[in-house]
Amino acid sequence: MSADDQKRRAGEAAAQRVEAGMVVGLGTGSTAAWFVKALAARGLPDLRCVPTSEATAELARELGLPLTTLEDTPRLDLTVDGADEVGPGLALIKGGGAALLREKLVWEASAKCIVIADAAKVVPVLGAFPLPIEVVAFGHKTTANRIADVLADHDIAMPARVRQAERGLVRTDGGNLIYDARCGAIHDPARLADDLKLVTGVVEHGLFLDLADEAIIGGDDGVQILFP
Repeated sequence: MSADDQKRRAGEAAAQRVEAGMVVGLGTGSTAAWFVKALAARGLPDLRCVPTSEATAELARELGLPLTTLEDTPRLDLTVDGADEVGPGLALIKGGGAALLREKLVWEASAKCIVIADAAKVVPVLGAFPLPIEVVAFGHKTTANRIADVLADHDIAMPARVRQAERGLVRTDGGNLIYDARCGAIHDPARLADDLKLVTGVVEHGLFLDLADEAIIGGDDGVQILFP
């Protein structure tokens, strides 16, 4: 079974957890898109959905899902979102889709968070996937130098690189930039998370710790449910 088929399985299984009348956070990325499609197909009444990116909002509108905002609906019943890595205790790396700040805001406003992923995303140690770090554009190169000092303190030698696309630097929906840190292995995710948040110019990072209540992992034989 392809990774995309595994993602579809996970997304469809997560859509079954949604009940009529819920306020639901909609994640960003290829796996979350399967959840959004499966949720729309259920046709549940009285849903309100908070998208974590403009791309997800556009998909949800196309499928007829009713949208709201964190300003109008500050408490959510459930958020379902993908991840780039799922580590021990459901510690996550997210942000491959450059939506980590909005994603984390929605996650932290939710009573329950479910991460969905294909089987290859489950790892014994976080860090093989580059860690996204969102920074303000002003003075971002000096911010990158401070980030490099933090990484070095965690025995990560490679400096973070600003993310680029064909048209130039990648910008988030909030206008910020993304630096990707090739960590290799993150041996103390909690300490690294705290240290990065102390760096002036860093808006957010892609370490999602103690946020996921459950993981639905799509595999060749169905889905596997993981808990912290």
